Amino acid sequence: MVKRYTVYTIVKRDKKDDFWLNIGVAFPHDDGKGFNVFLQALPLGDGKIVLREADDKTAEADDNRRDDPPRNQGHDNGRRDERRQSSGRR
Repeated sequence: MVKRYTVYTIVKRDKKDDFWLNIGVAFPHDDGKGFNVFLQALPLGDGKIVLREADDKTAEADDNRRDDPPRNQGHDNGRRDERRQSSGRR
């Protein structure tokens, strides 16, 4: 099994424990001198990221999430490009 790391950014919260937000995954290079880091979000605030060795449970959850189809972020249900193409060029 390939060694993998979960990438977190730490969100500071007043009067609560810090929240570790999972923002990606990292894989060590074969020569052990670096990492390939894949981020799904960028850290805010101080920009600090933390890499923690992923356990089997975390790695399996990451694999399952990667197979999910992307979610629509807007209210147009993915039809924005269709409207652009049909309204401007005929």
